[in-house]
Amino acid sequence: MIEVSSNLTQEKLPMSTDTTVSPLRQRMIEDMRARKLGPHSQRSHIHSCRRFAAFLKRSPDTATADDVRRFQLHLVEAGLGISNRNRIMTGVKFLFRVTLRRHDLAAEIFHLKEEQKLPLILSPNEAELLLAKAGSLRDGVMLSLGYGCGLRAGEIVRLKDGDIDSAQMIIRIVQSKGRKDRHVMLPPELLVLLRQWWKVRPKRFDAGVPVGERWLFPGRRQGQHLTTRQLSRLFHEAAAAAGITKRVSLHSLRHSFATELLEAGTDIRYIQAVLDHSKLDTTSRYTRVAPGRIAAIDSPLKRLGAKQRRLKKKRRSRKAA
Repeated sequence: MIEVSSNLTQEKLPMSTDTTVSPLRQRMIEDMRARKLGPHSQRSHIHSCRRFAAFLKRSPDTATADDVRRFQLHLVEAGLGISNRNRIMTGVKFLFRVTLRRHDLAAEIFHLKEEQKLPLILSPNEAELLLAKAGSLRDGVMLSLGYGCGLRAGEIVRLKDGDIDSAQMIIRIVQSKGRKDRHVMLPPELLVLLRQWWKVRPKRFDAGVPVGERWLFPGRRQGQHLTTRQLSRLFHEAAAAAGITKRVSLHSLRHSFATELLEAGTDIRYIQAVLDHSKLDTTSRYTRVAPGRIAAIDSPLKRLGAKQRRLKKKRRSRKAA
């Protein structure tokens, strides 16, 4: 039985009981595994279908088009944000489309357009102060990977020794989002920090593991790396110590990285490749938050003022003649 979360109430629903896994749920789990959905996506989809079953008070395989319509209305009336509402309906749609082969019900599901908010970024001074307030060498290295290389949280914690290529000064990101590999730059300053960390990192779980396969940031148990939750916590601790009051998150380091590259004149196609964005539109949003570039845009008022000055200069010339 897949545990969705330790703080969720264990309801006795048609999709799940306290002692067994229902045939429907087992089929859905097998369908997700066959499509190689990640553990997080599997937990999310199972939780979404349990919520739908709780709303119906019966098995989801008995649902009708009207049930789907009422459930979507229920989520809106419950005050759920657009992102959460869409996430839940994605899980339910997987159940209908893949496991139950009910394409008629899957067609009843619609997704709401999410609000397009500008990402919060850190100024260079704020980023420097945050890195200086990191609680340890390990923390400083991990946060530097986020700000200096634009890595996602999951990419940072899953780094292995073999991913660091000091000869070519690159870091190889293996099978990240979308099951893709990519390369990012390895700044010399970061290489120095990585080498310092490698000398003092915990080695109690290294026995029997090839050097290139050893986690850079090992966890508390054999074969496990540090979790993204732990990384997020140490980020907020450093931000608090630095006196940063913006509502930034660990992902803000990645946003700041992209914005700094854009400000420095880096071609947006290279930024897209380093960030691993499938669409250029995703990268282009940083043009809306790059303060240096926005401030450097000439306002029409400036041209209007120049035109007025030229007219005045001509008038003075005529009078003088």
